[in-house]
Amino acid sequence: MGKLIIKKQYSPEPRDIYFTVPNCISLLRIISIPFIAVFVSRHEMIYALIILALSAVSDGLDGLIARSFNQVSKIGQILDPIADRLLIFSSILALGIANIIPWWMLIVVGLRDLIMAALIIVLAQHDYGPLPVHFVGKAGTAMLLIAIVSLIFADIWTNDATNVLHLCGLATGIWGVGLYWLAGYIYIRQGIGLLKQDK
Repeated sequence: MGKLIIKKQYSPEPRDIYFTVPNCISLLRIISIPFIAVFVSRHEMIYALIILALSAVSDGLDGLIARSFNQVSKIGQILDPIADRLLIFSSILALGIANIIPWWMLIVVGLRDLIMAALIIVLAQHDYGPLPVHFVGKAGTAMLLIAIVSLIFADIWTNDATNVLHLCGLATGIWGVGLYWLAGYIYIRQGIGLLKQDK
């Protein structure tokens, strides 16, 4: 009984449905990510910002629709965080290719996401759904996205203001990476705690 309660806590009211409007929106977000990365890597930042803005709007929209029309699904709980992770990783990769950020940021973010992917797979084998998003994780993701947008915007022009914006974007990104890893540590501890209860 205790295990069932924990599982419900970590997967609030998911349904086994696939073809829903929120899931389609999440898929479109994922499909848009390579276009963003290509535009950023080519320094075509206006197009990248337009697609990023549409992606941000759709991110809030799919969650609102899912909750309002009872379309929360198990696959949707997986697709949404995957879209966020892919957007961050692909954007950082593109910024690295464009020589806007140092490559170590890509390595550090990518390593954290690989560890989280392995944790999700292990938990799924024990019939646990996605872990609840911690506010530290939300803060880290938000800071990384703010950094990405700032660095993209700063690359459009070259003047004193954009140079300052570039430095602020890098600083925000470094703090975001720190929070990203702190959240990863929290998720790992939560996951290990659940796995220990199965023994």
